Amino acid sequence: MRLKACRGQRALTTIGAGQKRKKVEMLFAHLKRILKLGRLRRRRPNGARDEFHLTAAAQNLEKLAKLIPTPMPEPE
Repeated sequence: MRLKACRGQRALTTIGAGQKRKKVEMLFAHLKRILKLGRLRRRRPNGARDEFHLTAAAQNLEKLAKLIPTPMPEPE
């Protein structure tokens, strides 16, 4: 939960902000290390954006695949 800032004061946040930040940082670490997005290979902004979107889509598909239960083998 975030409280509104008054007269130029910084907004106060709850303890959950650190947990959200950690989750986001872990996702970017996964992109950089596992999916090898440490350096973009496309040169122009549109190419870099497209490459990032494709990598993020691959990461989302990986997360979705983990949600699908694996079928149990049928006993013989």
